[in-house]
This record gives sequence, C-alpha cells and structure tokens, in this order.
Amino acid sequence: MASPIPETVSARDLMRHCLATIAYRAGKTLRDAPAAFAKFQPPEDARTPEQILAHMGDLMDWAYSIASGNPSWKDSRPLPWEQEVQRFFASLRRFDEFLAGDAQLQASPEKLFQGPVADTLNHVGQLAMLRRMAGAPIKGENYFQADIAAGRVGTEQARPKREFD
Repeated sequence: MASPIPETVSARDLMRHCLATIAYRAGKTLRDAPAAFAKFQPPEDARTPEQILAHMGDLMDWAYSIASGNPSWKDSRPLPWEQEVQRFFASLRRFDEFLAGDAQLQASPEKLFQGPVADTLNHVGQLAMLRRMAGAPIKGENYFQADIAAGRVGTEQARPKREFD
C-alpha cells in the first residue's frame, strides 16, 4: 500500500527533494558518458559539457554560500571529467547536508530555487541534449515513477524504473 500523501512539506524538505531530483537526473546524464563527451564542442562556441558541469558545481557552491550567509561566486576552470563529476556531486551534497541540518537559512527557499537550483536543473537538460548531439543519447524515462529520495544526492542513484527506447 502506498504511503499517505502529506498535506504539506517544509520548504527545506521540498528543496532537498529538488536536489535529489537534480542528482538523479544528472547521474543518469553523466553515467557512462563517452570519454570524448567532456570536450564535445557544440556549434556557435557554446559551452562544452565539461564547462557546463564546472558551472553546475559553481552554482551548487553558490547556493550553499547564500544559504549559509556567506554569499560568494567563483568561476571554476573545469577539472578532468571524472574529477569534475565528483566535485559537482560533492557540492550538491554539501548544500543538501546544510539543508538537512538545523542552521537557519540566510535566504528564502524560493530565491534559492529560482536562482542556482533551477539554473542547475536547466543545465542538466543541456547536458542531456548535448549527449544526443554527440551521438551518445540517454534513454528517456518516466521521471514521475523514478525512485528519488531526499538525501540521495551522490553518484549512486536508483536504477530507472521505466525507460523509453
């Protein structure tokens, strides 16, 4: 039997679920990417996947810095792909652990969502599109059925329940 649907959830809990959703979708997009994907150059001098991923890590660092009351922005140079993947998930985890704690948020969840969190989710979609353009598409999925849980923000994610060919 399904668990009851709560009437409300806290903004922090919803934000943590948003981060878990980013981790799930980014994990799927980054997992098994061909080695050449990191430096795939789309047309018109758009960012490469490694540049986008570095920016995603910067966004999560920025979100943490805002939430903890020490807002700061840094443009990172991309690390080698696997290191950049690990850096992104470490940044995501640091922000999630802050949200899971008792420290007071120094910015509203709405502002955190509309800025760095939504931007990161947008970039996950860009990476998925670039994988298709690079000849290494990921399968579509019914994300409503995905096993996504707050706090699960690392590279290890549940396997898809229903993918499309």
